[in-house]
Amino acid sequence: MGKPTGFMEFGREPAHVRAPLERVKDWAETHPSYEEKTLRDQGARCMDCGIPYCHSGVLVNGLAMGCPIHNLIPEWNDLVYRGQWREAIIRLHKTNNFPEFTGRVCPAPCEGSCTLGINQPPVTIKTIENEVIERAFLEGWVVPEPPLARTGMKVAVVGSGPAGLAAAAQLNRAGHEVIVYERDDRVGGLLVYGIPNMKLDKSVVERRVQLLAAEGIKFVTGVSVGRDVEPEKLVSDFDAVVLATGSTVPRDLEVEGRELAGVHFAMDFLVANTKALLGNTATPISAAGKNVVVIGGGDTGTDCVGTAIRQGARSLVQLEILPRPPETRAEDNPWPQWPKVYKLDYGQEEAAALWGADPRLYCVNTRRLIGDAEGRLKAIETVEIEWVHSPGARPEMRELSGTEKTLDAGLVLIAMGFVGPAPDLPAAFGCKLDHRGNIVHDDDLMTTVPGVFSAGDCSRGQSLVVWAINEGRRAARGVDKYLMFGESVLPDY
Repeated sequence: MGKPTGFMEFGREPAHVRAPLERVKDWAETHPSYEEKTLRDQGARCMDCGIPYCHSGVLVNGLAMGCPIHNLIPEWNDLVYRGQWREAIIRLHKTNNFPEFTGRVCPAPCEGSCTLGINQPPVTIKTIENEVIERAFLEGWVVPEPPLARTGMKVAVVGSGPAGLAAAAQLNRAGHEVIVYERDDRVGGLLVYGIPNMKLDKSVVERRVQLLAAEGIKFVTGVSVGRDVEPEKLVSDFDAVVLATGSTVPRDLEVEGRELAGVHFAMDFLVANTKALLGNTATPISAAGKNVVVIGGGDTGTDCVGTAIRQGARSLVQLEILPRPPETRAEDNPWPQWPKVYKLDYGQEEAAALWGADPRLYCVNTRRLIGDAEGRLKAIETVEIEWVHSPGARPEMRELSGTEKTLDAGLVLIAMGFVGPAPDLPAAFGCKLDHRGNIVHDDDLMTTVPGVFSAGDCSRGQSLVVWAINEGRRAARGVDKYLMFGESVLPDY
């Protein structure tokens, strides 16, 4: 695929990003577009590798190896190299309902499994993907495609994040009538309120939602199932229901001082800020002029860093309980596994440009939060830790005596991940939960309640947008089989 000698002729094009000190002044996306020749050269680097792992989409040691939605990556890389852009978007849309989302926010496990990545920088798969879909929109190739016929079956989808939208898109394509219920005021779920604008501009989400609506999907916003609509009514009024409510219960920080004013969950901070940017009445939790401490080193923590910087934080520290990753793959992290290596994401890069260093402190645990006489946060006490590994046992955390520190803090943001979906709604439908609090389902993603399916983070736990799309598509096929006597016109991935 691509030019046979392309990987020997062209190097990986460095990411095109606006300068950190420029982009922190606004909320616009950070990545400008590429010239066509550059993209064609990058597509030419895709090797005729025989057994490509980039679209394998399996879990190895709990991490994604290759693309979870099995994108036909070598095929559309070859088409881009040859300048056949319209054919490229056809191949891309065959497996991915929303390449404009994944092309922006996916961490690209496909690139971690690129064969070229064994001894060279991998192909710029994520960049090419995003450029293909943006060119397709620009050229007018992406148009509504309503189904030619309707089955007479009705399906309710609860939640309009990436899993819910993917399920709705596929079910509508199969000819079923689909109504999506969203408790917030805008369609998009995590895509709108969980991901900051500089990573995913909300006009991009709205563009796709309008397209889905033009294809016949009905969206109902500001309606919370379980409060405004009884689950029993959905079960009785619809032929099937898909629960795609996400993993929304945050992992809390159980330390002294947790109740102090100025301590917030990361998602509360991000949601309030985005709502304010979109003109809602919500008042953002402000980092302006404050010493900010972000607890947690994942993507949500990075988004808190970037958001706090744009709000005008005085200083910023990010605490990570795990060790600093190595610069290159460790021996126990071989290709084609996802490479667990050190990198500066956009937020840390911006902090380093402002204050001279990566804001992350590794192997640091929070001991307590300290407040003033009025109950307002003023500092955080930390201690360094080490991880003790014993054969056959889970690693244990051990504090290092004499490493205690006190950091000034006017705002602490807890970004320690999520523990599962809010349990009330699955319980109201009668769905069983597993030991982690996720909804139990079979291979077709049907829950323990006949006709009720689950998809995305509420089903698999906190994960990537690309896994949510995967499960939304799988759930749609499961619903289609359930409604159409064991047969489905939808693909099995």
